[in-house]
Amino acid sequence: KDFFEGTRLKEIPASRKKRSVILKWLANQFEPGVLYKESEVNEIIERHHSDTAWLRRELIGEKLLTRENGVYCRYES
Repeated sequence: KDFFEGTRLKEIPASRKKRSVILKWLANQFEPGVLYKESEVNEIIERHHSDTAWLRRELIGEKLLTRENGVYCRYES
């Protein structure tokens, strides 16, 4: 199933495995080693889906982004 329309995420997959693939794709929209403010993270996520808070938490929970003192960074892979 295609979850994207262009670069917009139409829906978040229910399957954890498929959701993991989507989250990895989303994490790749951030430059490794660059520090982002929360507003910048939200802006990047918003380009692809409106539920910025949930996706931001998932990116951190899956250890794809780090958050420390309100500053976010993509894990180097």
